[in-house]
Amino acid sequence: MGTADVIPGVSGGTIAFITGIYEELIHSIKSIDATAFRLLFAFRISEFWERINGRFLISILAGIVTSLVSLARLMTYLLEHHPILIWSFFFGLILVSSPLILREISKWTMASAFMFVGGIIVAYLITILSPTETPTNYLFIFFCGAMAICAMILPGISGAFILLLIGKYEYMITALIKLDIPVILVFVLGCFLGVLGFSHFLNWILKNYRFPTLALLAGFMIGSLNKVWPWKEVVSFRLNKDGVQVPAFDRSILPWDYLAKTGQDPQIFKAILCAAVGVFLVVAIEKTAVILKTKS
Repeated sequence: MGTADVIPGVSGGTIAFITGIYEELIHSIKSIDATAFRLLFAFRISEFWERINGRFLISILAGIVTSLVSLARLMTYLLEHHPILIWSFFFGLILVSSPLILREISKWTMASAFMFVGGIIVAYLITILSPTETPTNYLFIFFCGAMAICAMILPGISGAFILLLIGKYEYMITALIKLDIPVILVFVLGCFLGVLGFSHFLNWILKNYRFPTLALLAGFMIGSLNKVWPWKEVVSFRLNKDGVQVPAFDRSILPWDYLAKTGQDPQIFKAILCAAVGVFLVVAIEKTAVILKTKS
């Protein structure tokens, strides 16, 4: 999940769904409520830990933080030097994930169909929005954290891409790399409060409107494929905080047009291979999760 959250266009929620931990994750986060805090402040630590499914949450959090800290620099390098192969891998990963969610819908209704199509449209429209310039004060960084975490736990909607849209992706990656503690702490606080509130809504809607919600999440995944399409043409540029010209907005193009428009090798065979690896990895993870669940 942490690796996915570093990359604009890939959702940590997608990874959670693939591995079969999504609903447990949402329920566990939702359990951090007033009752849990009363147990904590009364020093009834074991009851507090059991209520919030502490072992599960601390494992997830440790994995996410480890990936964010250790892979931020690596993913920045790979996206800069091998973008087609990286995007192809995640395209295959997300492409096969949507059918796995749709398989959970045993009964289709008009509401589910509407939510599925709506999810595709909404996610696609988000992917074609242009990034904007925004302030860097702590209040806005807090707001960014709350927005990003809500997107991160929704399959198909990338928290990193939301940060990109509001002009804070590069800023937060730099903060992670340079260990800018004040900025990181404010962002994390926004994430914490944002996810606590949003998890209650997600838990309620999954419990009461399970099939339409699953259809919506699957739609989000399909609609987000435009963002992770490997072949892009840059249509506008912007200056980053160091005054260097970087891509600001791009659009998807066909691989055979990529060479003509950019003068670069589209690496079609390698891209297909990387996408196939992504598909294989998702299927392998899903099968492993089923086997482990059966044994337990």
